[in-house]
Amino acid sequence: MIGRLNHVAIAVTDLAAASAIYRDALGAKVSPPTALPEHGVTVVFVELPNAKIELIEPLGAHSPIAGFVAKHPGGAIHHLCFEVDDIVVARERLKQCGAHVLDDGNPKIGAHGKPVLFLNPKDFAGALIELEQS
Repeated sequence: MIGRLNHVAIAVTDLAAASAIYRDALGAKVSPPTALPEHGVTVVFVELPNAKIELIEPLGAHSPIAGFVAKHPGGAIHHLCFEVDDIVVARERLKQCGAHVLDDGNPKIGAHGKPVLFLNPKDFAGALIELEQS
């Protein structure tokens, strides 16, 4: 069921500074920032040959990651994103295995314009998992 690793997301307090580190110090290609109001974040993607790093910054005080960033002001890994062929089939299989889908359980459109779901970290050894339909 699980496909390739799409990205590792790092929550940061200063998206411009974090982008500069990857672009200037490591020489990576970094996308322009994109605000995603429906998810409460602004994102950039650091492109690597085999996956991406998603840098995410809270978009406003009511962002769902605001509390996480407050606890980790220096930045921290927020989630892992894996691709799946069919997100609804994957959701149903995971629910049958006892996993809990966050929010209302319905896919939302993510930063890549594809359906995504998030899974409760308590079910995955403490890691917040995002599934993205490939």
